[in-house]
Amino acid sequence: MCGIIGIIGTEAATPRLMEGLKRLEYRGYDSAGVATVHQGRIDRRRAEGKLANLDAALAEEALPGTTGIGHTRWATHGAPTENNAHPHVSDKVAVVHNGIIENFKALRDELTEKGHTLQTETDTEVVAHLITDYLNGANDPRDAVRQTLKRLEGAFALAILFEGHEGLMYGARRGSPLVVGHGDGEMYLGSDAIALATLTNRITYLDEGDWVELTGDAAIVFDENDKEIIRPLSVTQATGALIDKGNYRHFMLKEIFEQPTVVGQTLGTYIDPLAGKVELPAMDFDLARVPKITIIACGTSFYAGMVAKYWFERIARVAVDVDIASEFRYRDAILEPGGLAVFISQSGETADTLAALKYCRENGQHILSVVNVEESSMARESDVILPTHAGPEIGVASTKAFTCQLAVLAALAIATAAVRGRLGDNREASLCQALTEVPARMADALNHDEALQELAREMAKARDVLYLGRGADYPIALEGALKLKEISYIHAEGYAAGEMKHGPIALIDEAVPIIVIAPSGPLFDKTVSNMQEVIARKGKVILMSDHKGIAEQGAGAFATIEMPDVNEIVAPMLYAIPVQLLAYHTAVEKGTDVDQPRNLAKSVTVE
Repeated sequence: MCGIIGIIGTEAATPRLMEGLKRLEYRGYDSAGVATVHQGRIDRRRAEGKLANLDAALAEEALPGTTGIGHTRWATHGAPTENNAHPHVSDKVAVVHNGIIENFKALRDELTEKGHTLQTETDTEVVAHLITDYLNGANDPRDAVRQTLKRLEGAFALAILFEGHEGLMYGARRGSPLVVGHGDGEMYLGSDAIALATLTNRITYLDEGDWVELTGDAAIVFDENDKEIIRPLSVTQATGALIDKGNYRHFMLKEIFEQPTVVGQTLGTYIDPLAGKVELPAMDFDLARVPKITIIACGTSFYAGMVAKYWFERIARVAVDVDIASEFRYRDAILEPGGLAVFISQSGETADTLAALKYCRENGQHILSVVNVEESSMARESDVILPTHAGPEIGVASTKAFTCQLAVLAALAIATAAVRGRLGDNREASLCQALTEVPARMADALNHDEALQELAREMAKARDVLYLGRGADYPIALEGALKLKEISYIHAEGYAAGEMKHGPIALIDEAVPIIVIAPSGPLFDKTVSNMQEVIARKGKVILMSDHKGIAEQGAGAFATIEMPDVNEIVAPMLYAIPVQLLAYHTAVEKGTDVDQPRNLAKSVTVE
C-alpha cells in the first residue's frame, strides 16, 4: 500500500514529512517524494528507491516551507523512476495519490487537446492537470477540487496543494483510506493513523466519498454529495504501534476494507492501461512454449489457484493441474520437463509449499512464485516472483492477500494467453480494463456491510452452513466456507452447485443456511436451477448476484446481496468480499477471537 502524509504546520514541514514516510515503510515502496508550498511557490524533491535516497536529495538541496505533502509509491501506472514518483505537479497544483484512476486515458487525451503537456506515464499527473484546468476557468481551489472529483472514476485517496495558497490543503477518498489529524494550530492528512503518530493522536476518519478542506486550524469535511458534514474525532493509540487497527474493531475488518487500495496497487503494477496490456517481469523461459502449468498452494492460496485454473484453461488454453502442497510430493507427480510450476503463498515460508517447490525444481520445472513477502524463502528460490503488494496482513484469516493473489494470477493468465496468440489486442485490452475497474467495484461491494451484519445474526444460530458456486465461483464457495470455519467455528462446506444432487442435498432443511454465489452469465441458469432444488426442500438461501440475477431469481431466496455487474472473469475477486464480511460478522456475533482464532497460525512453517 502506498503511503500519504500531509502537514499544515508552524515549523519546517520536510523533516516531519520524512518521519511520517519512514513510519509507512512497512507497506513497501519503490520511490518517494515530498512537496511544499513556500512563499507561494510549490517545490518538490523525489527519488527512486528507498527513503535514504530522498534524504540525500534533500541534504543536497533543502526544501523549505511549513505546508507540504509526502508519498511512498509502489509503481502502478509507469515504471518506478524518479520522473514517475509522487508528488506530481502542474504549474498550479501538486498531488499525491493512492489508487487507480480508471478513466485517466480519456482525461489525458482531453487535457492534451486543451494544450496541457504531461511529463509522465502516470494516472496521478492527470489529476493535477485536471484541477489546474478548472482553476484556469476562474474557479477557486475548492470548486476546482469539487468539479475534478466528479470527473474521476476509480478508487483513490488524494492530497492536494495549490500554488499561492500556503496553509491550504485538500484531501479526498473513494475506496482508499484517508485520515485527518488535529494538532494545536496545525492540521494533518495521512493514509492511516500510523503516518501521523508522532504528530497527533486526535484523528478524524473520512468516510467513503468524503473530501476535506484543511487550513491551519480547521477541517471542513464534505460528503460525496458535496454537503458539509461533521465526522467524529477519535483518539488513536497508534503512537505506540507500527501497525494500527485505526477505527476498525479488528485487523481482519480493516484488511477487508483495504482491498480496493491494495488490489488496485497490485493490478497497477502489472497492467499498462495506456497500451491495454499486461507487463510482467523478465523471465528466462517462454510462456508461449510452456507445455503445462502446475499450481501448488495451501489453504486459501490453494483456492486462489483453483480460480486461476479456470482462467488459464479458458483464456490461455493451457493445461493446468492444481495441487494441495501437503499432498503433492506424495503422489509422485509426473512433470513434463520445461513445465511451469506456480507457487502461491502469503508468507513465502509455508513448509509444505517449499518442499513441493524443491520437488518441482528437481523435476525440471520453471519456478514462479506469487508471494506477499519478497524477501521470503520461496521468493529467493524462484526463477520469477510476482509480488502481491498486499502489505502486512495481521489477521490470521487471509482476506486482502487472497484477492491480491487473484489479481496477480488474472494478470498472469492474460499475459500467457497473449503470448500464446489466444487473445486479439481488443480482447486483451477489454480484459485489462475489466481488471482495472475491480478496485472501484470492490468499494461498491463494501457498501453491503450493514446488510451482511444483519444476516450474520441469523448465521450465528446455525450449526451447519453450505456454500454453492459454479465454474470460477466454486472456489469462492470453498473459500467462504473456510472463512466461516476458521473464525466462527461453525461447520461449513463449499460445493460445486451441480454436485448437490449427488449427496449433499440430503443435508438440507430449514435450519441450514445456503449461500449461493451466482453472478449473471453463462453459468447462472445452471446455478439457480440447483438453488431452486434447495429452496424446494426449505433451505434458507442467501443469493449473492448482480441486479439482473436477483431480478430474475431472487424472489424465492431468504435474503439477497446485490453485487455490482462486472465481467465474469473478474467476478471471483469481487464475490470474495461478501463471503469474507459474512464470516467476519458471524464470528463477531458469536464472540470468537476474530484476529487470532483458536488452533491457527498465520504462517505454517512445519509440515
